[in-house]
Amino acid sequence: MGALPGGSLETGSTPLVRHDDVPDGLVVVDRAGTVIVFNHAAGRITGTRPESALGKQLGDALPLEMLDGGGWWACTDPFRSLPTVTGHPERNLLLPGGTEVLVTSRYVRDQPRGPVTQVLVALRDTRHRAREELSRAELISTVAHELRSPLTSVKGFTATLLAKWDRFNDEQKRLMLETVNADADRVTRLITELLDIARIDSGRLTVRLQVVDLEKVVRRHVAGLVASGEDEDRFEVRVSDGLPEMWADADKLDQVVANLLENAVRHGAGRVTVDIDPSRPDDGAASPGASVMFTDEGEGIPEALHDRVFTRFWRSGRRGGTGLGLYIVRGLIEAHGGRVAISRSPAGGAVFRFVLPAGTPDFLDS
Repeated sequence: MGALPGGSLETGSTPLVRHDDVPDGLVVVDRAGTVIVFNHAAGRITGTRPESALGKQLGDALPLEMLDGGGWWACTDPFRSLPTVTGHPERNLLLPGGTEVLVTSRYVRDQPRGPVTQVLVALRDTRHRAREELSRAELISTVAHELRSPLTSVKGFTATLLAKWDRFNDEQKRLMLETVNADADRVTRLITELLDIARIDSGRLTVRLQVVDLEKVVRRHVAGLVASGEDEDRFEVRVSDGLPEMWADADKLDQVVANLLENAVRHGAGRVTVDIDPSRPDDGAASPGASVMFTDEGEGIPEALHDRVFTRFWRSGRRGGTGLGLYIVRGLIEAHGGRVAISRSPAGGAVFRFVLPAGTPDFLDS
């Protein structure tokens, strides 16, 4: 595979892609860190002639810095990253001279969890910053709205108890304190979501692997929903034989399962079935792993909306919520090297299915 001056890759003598037709800047480096594609848009954004960038090391051809100082590529070091890292989401970085650009990177591996064979870097100028600022404003508005209700409740009940403690009997006091406790849990969950989003968006989400029992995790969360008032007969958990030993981040797996179960209960209808099976060869997992599928009997989600379900602020429109839960689910699953998808069940309900590679202790974070 060779580099063409116009910024294309070739096999033999036939170009595979016309990179100069891409409206965004595109830089590609090979497994040695050498630039093999530097399209005209990248040259326009950076002020570098594409011909002079080809053959250079990535850090020399594209010397990006973080907003608070420090070399970006020295910090991220794509070729020594964890095998579960697939790249970095869009972020603001600086070119020499202080020009600000929006940068996204993706790491290409010939095999899942294998060594990085190519790094793809997309560049955009700051005209797109307005979109980012709009997203940030929407996040602030959503968080403020979601925090207002539980904090108002906490303030109201605590003020009432402090002012009129002797007027309430023990049962009334318990009811008020239970409400305060539930609202405090709601605030804690929202703060956890915000921290997860910050880590996902910055590419700094890490996983700490340990042996987990998927069946126990699912059944524990089902029991919690039953204890909170859901009908036990509404749930069915089916587990196949032959599951491999699974290594995953227990806390993050808890978040994923809790979110998908609550999503099925809140937005779905009828029976909620959870199937835990060994992953299939066509799942694209890095190694033999497991598939967990959540099926409800509700109206389902129209196929035209499937691509939007895992984006920020997506809501079904029937009930409230931050619209951040499924975005976080995807980020947590992908941090494990897995995949999550939505489909419709034959009965018409929604089906959420995630696949995780089995993992090994070799990938434990220190």
